Amino acid sequence: MSKKYLIKGAHVVNEGTIQQQDVLVIDSRIERIGTSLNDPDATEINAEGKYLIPGLIDDQVHFREPGLTHKAEIYTEAKAAVAGGVTSFMEMPNVVPQTTTQELLEAKYAIGAEKSLANYSFFMGATNDNLEEVLKTDPANVCGIKVFMGSSTGNMLVDDKTTLENLFSKTSLLIATHCEDEATVRENMAAAVEKYGEDIPFEMHPVIRNEEACYLSSSMAVELAKKHNTRLHILHISTAKETHLFGNDIPLKDKRITSEACIHHLWFSDEDYPQKQQWIKWNPAVKSPTDRDGVWKALLDDRIDVIATDHAPHTIAEKQNKYAKAPSGGPLVQHSLVALLDFYHQGKISLERIVEKACHAPAECFQIAERGYIREGYFADLVLLDLNKPWTVKPENILSKCGWSPFEGHTFQSAVEQVWISGHLAYANGAFDESRKGMRLTFDRK
Repeated sequence: MSKKYLIKGAHVVNEGTIQQQDVLVIDSRIERIGTSLNDPDATEINAEGKYLIPGLIDDQVHFREPGLTHKAEIYTEAKAAVAGGVTSFMEMPNVVPQTTTQELLEAKYAIGAEKSLANYSFFMGATNDNLEEVLKTDPANVCGIKVFMGSSTGNMLVDDKTTLENLFSKTSLLIATHCEDEATVRENMAAAVEKYGEDIPFEMHPVIRNEEACYLSSSMAVELAKKHNTRLHILHISTAKETHLFGNDIPLKDKRITSEACIHHLWFSDEDYPQKQQWIKWNPAVKSPTDRDGVWKALLDDRIDVIATDHAPHTIAEKQNKYAKAPSGGPLVQHSLVALLDFYHQGKISLERIVEKACHAPAECFQIAERGYIREGYFADLVLLDLNKPWTVKPENILSKCGWSPFEGHTFQSAVEQVWISGHLAYANGAFDESRKGMRLTFDRK
């Protein structure tokens, strides 16, 4: 017998509007959207005064499995995602072993099917010498190809120009890139070591991984994509200068070159390093308030298309090292939506735009089948919000395995109350129902 839910009287935020509506969910799908709906067999949810949005789709996470499960696991991080209103994720290949063969890629999908409460997809990783494997990737059920055009945690640097030309010219799949120029970073790091020895201040991070490093690499990726008409998606834009590489003159569905902003680059700036130190050390680095403002401007005028997290946990012990040994990255997936809702309360972004950038746009950008919108017939990935329910981030309510958050001690103004994953009420008021797992994402591509 199919499971039914009737969500009554919610403020439905979807496709640029907010309307008070009822939503009927039957099994995995949205059956009907309207007013005064009734179904005596459905479990009724009184959502008056609450807001219903599509589940967030995070196109960039690092869940550390296989091989790095002392930091995180697909099981723990997917639960953190669901509690944060993220119903689908796309996970990166810099694990151990690196996801650089079709066999290893499918092994990760098997882990996702067994363990992930959220819907999932995994990127195929490119290296300097695995082009043949990359070209075997099925565009209908894999989100894309990840290329590190700059080394980061788990070095998968692709710096051979012939390899890059071949990748960009031969694959029809979306290529997602991490863009930082390695030579520039190494030169800046050598200068910092010469000046500070082992005691490099964390405030030097945006000096070492600076605007020039980002722009040189991003502009090269854009040049390659334009040359070969590649479907390019540049991840975690961190500088104002880079935003001018992107256009807003055509609809997202027609763009061949797209980009992403991450929560930490929208929230923090280099003024936060004295207090936050290694806990906001990410690659690319959090940079100046001017850069943060530039990323915001590009997000709101549609030069930047998608909001994501780059969720990348490390243990507390790993992060408590000196600068050179403290790894870059931190957990964000549980708090991305409530952080965006804080921006809404501050008047920086509307609810409609949050949904556009974090739900609709990832679905369009990656051509995800039947998700990212509240539409009849679509999968019921839904999040019910209380916009006025303050709560404070504390170690005991952090769900990522690493047990810390850059937001620890911050009081968010809104709360995620209930989350449906493909019609399954997976999370309700702090409690999980893990009786059904998430689904593998599929894509409307030939």
